[in-house]
Amino acid sequence: MADKRDYYEVLGLQKGATDAEIKKAYRKLAKQYHPDLNPDDPDAAEKFKEINEANQVLSDPDKRARYDQFGHEGIDSSYGGSNFTGGFDGVDISDIFSDIFGGGFGGFGGTRSSNANAPRRGADIAASLDISFMESCKGVSRDVTITRTEECPDCKGTGAASGSSVKTCPDCNGRGVVTVQQRSMFGMMQSQRPCSKCGGKGKIIEKPCSKCGGSGRVSQRKTVTVKVPAGIDDGMLLNVRGQGSVGSNGGSRGDLKVRISVKADPVFEREDYNIWIDFPITYSQATLGAEIEVPTIDGKVSYNVPAGTQPGTVFRLRGKGVQRLQQGEGSRGDQMVRISVEVPKNLNKTQKDALQAFEETLNEKNYEKRKSFFDKIKEKFANK
Repeated sequence: MADKRDYYEVLGLQKGATDAEIKKAYRKLAKQYHPDLNPDDPDAAEKFKEINEANQVLSDPDKRARYDQFGHEGIDSSYGGSNFTGGFDGVDISDIFSDIFGGGFGGFGGTRSSNANAPRRGADIAASLDISFMESCKGVSRDVTITRTEECPDCKGTGAASGSSVKTCPDCNGRGVVTVQQRSMFGMMQSQRPCSKCGGKGKIIEKPCSKCGGSGRVSQRKTVTVKVPAGIDDGMLLNVRGQGSVGSNGGSRGDLKVRISVKADPVFEREDYNIWIDFPITYSQATLGAEIEVPTIDGKVSYNVPAGTQPGTVFRLRGKGVQRLQQGEGSRGDQMVRISVEVPKNLNKTQKDALQAFEETLNEKNYEKRKSFFDKIKEKFANK
């Protein structure tokens, strides 16, 4: 036993690994080194046996406890070396081999069947739509032209030319899959694979339709009216049910998925369901106060700017923002109005003299922020 590798090392684990980690590591390595998947690797079978041996011990609490305490000597010889039984304690072997071969195995839970003629949903179709900022706020109906798969009008979706018929595949009896037996180190196993004669369709078309080539489907351009709800935002995906490609065997249509792109607005800026706007006022309006008309997505509204309003002040217009999706007109965000004070330029002499005369009438009481700032400066450098 001295030359046997540590079981934790075999599975790529550290001592103290959880049961879930052991099971996950075993599944991965069992699939990687299965002899049937490595016919050209003469060492695969031995590696596979070593992996199973490690798993059989570490997945059993009693065996693992003895192994952790005494090493390989604590494990009965029937669980190691040439006497390894090939068991899979604590692991659902049918899950592992269904991952490897895509089907079930006889003796490990039976075989898995599929019906090639079962209804299948059609494919989804992707499209994009550009809308304006106001359309995103209010909602809009727009036409979108797409290309989607439709039932062939000549053969009505059968894939067979007029006057010919569709026959059931004799190899798979219409199931689309065939059962294949494989001999491995575990004995005879069976799996299911797509039928090569009918390509997994379960049917054979003797004379294909010339329009669709036997597929029963053709591509067609279609214009669909899309209703964009109020409140939709840039980058959102709008799902239009039942406007994708046609299904098969009576399956439902896929969906049309429209990605919305909202053009930037020169006045309004959206933040979640709120709207922001920068509103410039004059020096006199900020000083004396004024009634202004603020644009909103519903039109202009009046607002009284109080005297002494400072640059950067934000006013809130409640309920003037964007409607929340699927919550009705009564549930809207707010509009935030950020005030900017524009300093006048290009003054003439008369204006400059008047402004200077006005400035001379002011004192510290008129400039609270300025006074507070210089008081802090004086305090900071008083002792320097």
